[in-house]
This record gives sequence, structure tokens and C-alpha cells, in this order.
Amino acid sequence: MVVRAGREFLAIPGPTTMPDEVLRAMHRPALDIYSDSMVQLTYGLLRDIGTLFATKGKTYIYIANGHGTWEAVLTNVLSRGDKILVLESGRFAVGWGNAARSMGIEVQSLKGDWNRAIRPSEVEAALRQDTEHKIKAILAVQIDTASGAFNDIEAIGKAIKAAGHPALFLVDAVASLGCMPFEMDAWGIDVAMSASQKGLMTPPGLGYVAASDRAREVHKTANLRMPYFDWTERDGNEHYQKHSGTAPVHLMFAQRQAIDMLFEEKLDNVFLRHRLLAEAVRRAVAVWAEGGVLSFNIIEAKERGDTVTTIKMPDPARLLTYCREKCGVILGVGIGDLQGKAFRIAHMGHVNAPMILGTLGVVEMGLQALGIPHGKGGVTAALNYLGESVKP
Repeated sequence: MVVRAGREFLAIPGPTTMPDEVLRAMHRPALDIYSDSMVQLTYGLLRDIGTLFATKGKTYIYIANGHGTWEAVLTNVLSRGDKILVLESGRFAVGWGNAARSMGIEVQSLKGDWNRAIRPSEVEAALRQDTEHKIKAILAVQIDTASGAFNDIEAIGKAIKAAGHPALFLVDAVASLGCMPFEMDAWGIDVAMSASQKGLMTPPGLGYVAASDRAREVHKTANLRMPYFDWTERDGNEHYQKHSGTAPVHLMFAQRQAIDMLFEEKLDNVFLRHRLLAEAVRRAVAVWAEGGVLSFNIIEAKERGDTVTTIKMPDPARLLTYCREKCGVILGVGIGDLQGKAFRIAHMGHVNAPMILGTLGVVEMGLQALGIPHGKGGVTAALNYLGESVKP
């Protein structure tokens, strides 16, 4: 312990730092789950989750993390023996596909690369080859938090349409919702899912699903349906059916406060804040990379996500330990294929300029203290970019 006294700062891509207002929202007595206040809390969240997804479709709340919410999507629209196409761009679409495989779904993968985003042209070509339309659903993530890839979901939706393929388009927005534009209806998405612990600034434990009319029609004949996740059950008239039992009251108080904060800031401003802070991180990394040791995992600049930056370096453990033990900044470790080969800086959710500049300053301090070759002035590059972009 040297300069780490005070609040520890999480720079990991989830769970993210929660606003004090969100923490305070949970610090209250339990609510009567049969009261009108409880009903209004539920319906208000269902409505506003739809706003965040930009959809007129039905929305659902689950007591689950992202992995549980994956299952909520799969079980509602698929049947045993169905075939799906998984669009690889890192770890998480593959993980979603593995969950489907364990349920008896046939999984075809469109092989991707941990260093790039999904290519819409490759999606279209793969679907055109499926002349018998055996593929029933297509799985993709908007941002893969392992690789740092940003996938152009709008362009992928257009590729599916261009191929004339009837498969459902299922999208994971766990690492993007509430941080960057997401247009479910406009982009031709049939089912979208997300979770509470990243851009939505709430503790882990709430999962969200939005379903189009087309998906709900397919749902009627799906035979993987499970009682807890089942949309038909949750569409019942009784309030408790919206939660398949007791509501997660205090998590909902937290989420209500977090969404109110997003709406007060205005979503366009939220998205701009994330873009600016993400680019500040990228400007710093680009300078550090001049030392020949650090490099961006995602090669093409336009394919790098606005919520997390994955940085390659040999054996990052010393840097991670230094930042944590000496300075109180927790960086994300490399996971999956990048385990022990990269670290990650998150810039999502409750984050601002001092938090990002402080994190970058600690990383640069660590690189210097540990004698790791790097280009000098990464923090200055980030400062200059923000100074030029954020005008009075």
C-alpha cells in the first residue's frame, strides 16, 4: 500500500462502479409486493427498458445475470433439434452458443477472429448457402467485452435481410445498452437481451429481454420453454407473473434510480460521453503502443468498442498488480484466448473524465515504475483530445 488509500476504483467491464444515488435507492425498507406501488415500479421499468432497447416489442425482467438471460432468450424461441448460427467475435457469442448446444440445439459457427469484428458480408454469404433455411436463429453480441470488438448490428441486420433468410436475429447488448445507440426495431432485431451490471449501473442480478411480434409468434411453437423463463406465463394478468414469483424489489429500486439518471442526462448525451471517453483511452493506448510492447487487440480502429478497450501485452500480471496494490485501480484481466496476454480498461456506465484520466494516469505510472517500454505522453494525448472535443 503506497498511494491507494481511499475508495478503490473498478476499471473492469462489469460489475461497474455504481452511483451513490443507486446505492442509496436500495437502502430502504421492503415494499409490499402486492401494493400498487410495486405494480407501478414493475410496469415503469418494463416500459423504460423498451425505451432503452428502442422497441415497441414486449419486455421482460428476470432475476438472472447475463448467462441466465441468454437461457431466457433461447428457451422462448427454439425447439430441440433446431439449428442456429453463432457469429464469433470473441468469447461471448460463443458462450451463448455453447449454452444452446447444451440444450440440444445444433450450433453452426461463423468463424471469426479475436482481433476483428463480425463481417456482415460473411454473414450474408453463410445465410445464402442455407437454401433449406435450416438455421432458425442467428446469435451476435454488440460489444464483446473479452476482445473489445464492436459489431455493427445494424449492418448485420441488413445482411440478413439481403440474404432473404427467415432466421430470427438474437442480439446480446449486455456491454452496450445504456452506453451507445441500440435500435432494436429499426435494425431488424427479433430478440434483444441485456443485464443490469454494466451500462445500467445497477448490481448484478437483473436480466432484460425484448421480443418482437415475430419472435413471439415463433415462441408459440417453441418446445424448449421453461416455466420460469416462459413469456406466455409472464404475460399473465397477475402482477406476480411478471417476476414468476417474488419480485427483486431492492434491485428494482436501484434500477429505477439508474434509469432515471440516464434519462435526466439524456441518452444522446450519454452516448456522446461514452464516445469521448473511449476515444481518450484509445489516444493514450496508441501512444503507449509506440514502445513496441503494448498494442490494441482489435486491429481496425472503427471496430473498437466504446465501452471497453482490450490491450495486448506479454505477461500483464505485474502491471495489474502494481495498479491494484499500489494505486487502488482494478484493471480487467485478459480472458478466454487472451488470458495472460492482455488487460482491459472499461469505460462504461457511471464514468467521467476524472475517473478515466485517473485510470490512464495510474497505468502510465505503472508502465514507468515497472520499466515497461512504452511511448511517453499517453495521458497527455488523452487530455489534449478531451480538451479539443469538450468545449465551454
